Order: sequence, then structure tokens, then C-alpha cells
Amino acid sequence: MRVLLNGSPQEVDAGTTAAELVVLAGAPPTGVAVALDGAVLPRSRWATVLVEGATVEVLTAVQGG
Repeated sequence: MRVLLNGSPQEVDAGTTAAELVVLAGAPPTGVAVALDGAVLPRSRWATVLVEGATVEVLTAVQGG
């Protein structure tokens, strides 16, 4: 199925969770935020199974000035 990951189409298997997509995005294990269809997805809900056409933003914290 197809989802939109950080603005780019991404083919993923049916049943893929937000947590699995974070791994596929190459995000580090900490300092990560996820938004699903425009709403922040708390880490406690990263087991949410994505649906066809879901829009996912994976954001990482960046330090610096």
C-alpha cells in the first residue's frame, strides 16, 4: 500500500505500523516525533497500523544554534 512519508510516496506492506515506518525512515531511536494525518501521534500509539493514503511526518530533534 502507499503512504506519504515526509511528503514523499512510500510503498509499505499492509499492516505496517507507525513505529515500523519510523525505522524505515532511518530515524534515531530517541528525539523523534511522529504526526499522522496532521495530528501528533504519541509514542504510546506508535503501534497504530497505517492505512492506505496515510500522511506521516517523522521529525527528529536537531541541536545547534
